[in-house]
Amino acid sequence: MIVVASDHGGLELKAAICSYLASRNLDSSDLGTDNGDSVDYPDFGEKVARAVSVGAAEKGILICGTGIGMSIVANKFPRVRAALVNDPFTAQMAKEHNNANVLVMGGRVTSVEDACSLVGIWLDAVFEGDRHQRRLDKIAQIEDEIRKG
Repeated sequence: MIVVASDHGGLELKAAICSYLASRNLDSSDLGTDNGDSVDYPDFGEKVARAVSVGAAEKGILICGTGIGMSIVANKFPRVRAALVNDPFTAQMAKEHNNANVLVMGGRVTSVEDACSLVGIWLDAVFEGDRHQRRLDKIAQIEDEIRKG
């Protein structure tokens, strides 16, 4: 399951991405927003990040105006590795080296065509493991230490 959400700044991209996921016959769920009214991005970033964090969804996609706000929100959640991407190389590396489970983009800085391409690159890339897994294990250890206080 892939959960997708945006604020008002990412509404157009979110609609295109949801259609793209459907065209690939991927199981996805649109968690909002549903119109162009101004909303607070943390409310929608939390929905996706929480679903990924607790294992209710395998992956997430978030879009706000620049992607920066959604990245900040999503990376507050344990086990979430949200990557803000803006070109094919960062989309591929997000998965291959960082095993990002949340993809973040900016609706005001990314075209619909580019966004769908970036989602495809991220979905098709394969995590390389090895030294990259070692690094992710270190991040998980930091998360555990912080949670324990």
